[in-house]
Amino acid sequence: MTNKGQDVTETYNAQGYAAVRQVIPPEVAAVFLSITQKAMGDTRESQARFNSAAQPLNKPAYDVYSYDYPAAMTLLWGLTPFMEGATGKALLPTYSFFRVYPKGGVCKVHSDRPSCEHSMSLTLGSSDGLIWPFAIGRRRLTDDDLGDRARGIEPDFGKDEYSTVNMKPGDAVLYQGVHYRHGRLDPNPNRWSAHIFLHWIDRNGPYKDHAFDKRALPGAAEFRF
Repeated sequence: MTNKGQDVTETYNAQGYAAVRQVIPPEVAAVFLSITQKAMGDTRESQARFNSAAQPLNKPAYDVYSYDYPAAMTLLWGLTPFMEGATGKALLPTYSFFRVYPKGGVCKVHSDRPSCEHSMSLTLGSSDGLIWPFAIGRRRLTDDDLGDRARGIEPDFGKDEYSTVNMKPGDAVLYQGVHYRHGRLDPNPNRWSAHIFLHWIDRNGPYKDHAFDKRALPGAAEFRF
């Protein structure tokens, strides 16, 4: 992992991802995680309202989307200048979501939709503090690849080479989610593991119409006295 800005940008653009230590301080990660958990509720029943069986998962997880949770949207917007510096791109945010994986959870290998052109997987914390590697392919998907086959969900990378990234709370991996397949191959060793995924598009790029995830935005602000 590296914290050197130019090194991050060069690595990100050369290999499609870059690992960065302490994008946010671990203390901030812990407080964000605690506040989010309290917003979800303290009981299994209240937390189960956020149960998700998203396609890449082998087990249901808890998902909280920024559309419904302003704290996740605020973090996305707040990290936009950092992400612009790291990628060397002029970006606009799309959406983010908080996820808690259960023990034994796996995220199968996949690539993402256009709103995830430039992404960050930020580790917030886990029950047992055990490292759970993030895996990303080394082969960039070409424009011809970007069909149903490329976005298909697989248990592994097949014959493609891949790299893994280990993260502690506050650490992140920045990655080009549309063009590089990724996932978590090993079962989650913790009783639970919490992460937030943040997504942007290049405001001058091919997916620029996915800014704000194509959501309807409110009109211009007006104040009257």
